[in-house]
Amino acid sequence: MAAMKLPELALRVCVIPLAVASLWEMATNRQVDDTYGEVRFSNLSGFTYLVGINAVTAAYAVASILLSSFKSFARYDWLILVLDQASAYLLVTSASAAAEVLQLARRGDRDVSWGEVCSYFSRFCGKATVSVALHAAALACFVALSLVSAFRVFSKCHPPGGVSSHANYSDEPKHAQEEQGK
Repeated sequence: MAAMKLPELALRVCVIPLAVASLWEMATNRQVDDTYGEVRFSNLSGFTYLVGINAVTAAYAVASILLSSFKSFARYDWLILVLDQASAYLLVTSASAAAEVLQLARRGDRDVSWGEVCSYFSRFCGKATVSVALHAAALACFVALSLVSAFRVFSKCHPPGGVSSHANYSDEPKHAQEEQGK
C-alpha cells in the first residue's frame, strides 16, 4: 500500500494545475467579430459545465491531498474511492459536452442548417480546444486515481470462500476450535 502513496499523491497534485489551467483557458475565452458579434464561453452550456466541473475537481484534489495527510483519514478509503469515481465520471460528461459543442463549432451540422463558426471565431475555437485537451489530461489522472483507490480498497478485502494456505475447513469459529484444542 505504501508503494502506491507517492504515485497517488503525484496524480492528485497533477490534477490541480491541469484543471485550473483548463478552467482559466475556457473562463477567459471570448472573441468579438465586427460582423458576427461576440462569443463567450458562458454563451454555450457545454463550456459552462466544463468550467464548473474543473472548479469542483480541482477543489476536491486539493481537499483530498490535505485530508490524506491525516493518519485517521485512512479509514475512509471507501469514501475516497467513491469521490474519485464521481470526479472521473463528472470529467467524462463535461469533456463530452464541451467536445460536442466544439465539434459543432468546427464542422457545423448541415442537417439542421447550422454552419460552422470557427472560421469567424478561430481564436475562440483554439482556446476552447486547448481547454478541452487540458481537461482530458485531468480526466486521465482521475481515471488512474480511480484505479489506485480501487486497488487500495479492494486489496483489504478477502474473497468469499477463498482458500488460503492456512485454510480452516471447519464451520466452527476459530476461537471455538482453539478452546477445543486446549
